[in-house]
Amino acid sequence: MKMLSMLWKNLVGGARTLRFPARPKVTKGYRGLVHFDAERCTGCAICRFRCTARAITFTAGKGTFTWSYDPGHCTFCGRCVDGCKAHALTQDQECPPVYLTVGSLKNSYTLARKSPAPRPAATASGNEAANPAPTEPASGGTA
Repeated sequence: MKMLSMLWKNLVGGARTLRFPARPKVTKGYRGLVHFDAERCTGCAICRFRCTARAITFTAGKGTFTWSYDPGHCTFCGRCVDGCKAHALTQDQECPPVYLTVGSLKNSYTLARKSPAPRPAATASGNEAANPAPTEPASGGTA
């Protein structure tokens, strides 16, 4: 009899637990998924060397390279973003999307390798300032 009264109270009383949010909140220090800007990338592969989780792979070919990122391996530390001098990598602080199959968030890009920017030509006055003419020692007498 006690069991029936307890069951009745639970059915009539409604839900007593909080619903799980559709998107859990992320912590304050969370840096987010890495986003790649193919237009800015120079193909230096510094991001691959800085990625301790091996989430970024880089394969160089003849005149091209392939850049891949797998968020399933990423620890979201941001070392790759900090090391990218071309600012081709960014991170967003939104909660990552839910995925059900392994590798569904993996991104891969095949790009042509860019030649490095030419160095600016030195001017005549700039060379003189950088390399002053050697001076001869003063002759003070005989030794």
